Amino acid sequence: MIRRVGLLDYGSGNLHSAARALSVAGADVTVSSDLAELRTLDGLVVPGVGAFAACMDSLSRSGGADLIREWAAAERPLLGICVGHQVLFDQGHEHGLVTPGIGLYEGAVVALEARRLPHMGWNTVDPGDTEILFEGLHGERFYFVHSYAAPGPVTAVRAATAEHEGSRFVAAAQRGTVSSTQFHPEKSGAAGARLIANWLRGH
Repeated sequence: MIRRVGLLDYGSGNLHSAARALSVAGADVTVSSDLAELRTLDGLVVPGVGAFAACMDSLSRSGGADLIREWAAAERPLLGICVGHQVLFDQGHEHGLVTPGIGLYEGAVVALEARRLPHMGWNTVDPGDTEILFEGLHGERFYFVHSYAAPGPVTAVRAATAEHEGSRFVAAAQRGTVSSTQFHPEKSGAAGARLIANWLRGH
């Protein structure tokens, strides 16, 4: 069980709602940009909203990207949310620009092939082999806001998938102690709260 969770403040992400959701799930939450302080905690949550390139720039300048790589290499529990999930992949492709990601998952984040973008609203998720995250959550709906995603399949990663207008994409992923969701669990009501509790309890 993860007790003390650090929420990485690097200038991108819905920190207030994420901190509240983690607290409700039973975590002692510290919101911080101080890498030394974060290293003393048990789990790390990486939020993110907006563009892949802008988030990676902020993570690189703040030292957050190196912290995430260090955290994963030490097999410590980490949860990425939305663009915090996307930056864990090798690359992000936006508006003709290819931006290197952190590289914990193989593959690229690309534009969804759909008529209506962004994909905004509630959607079911096929949990695939990510049973720890989705225990007790089969058939539940989660809240998405995005125009880009990893299409999958993803090599050496356990992945849950969802579909928008026939475009199937990675909705959540797990590799070792690293977990992440394309959707916003902190905005997904009781289902999101259960998923966060599953993450806390699964380590």
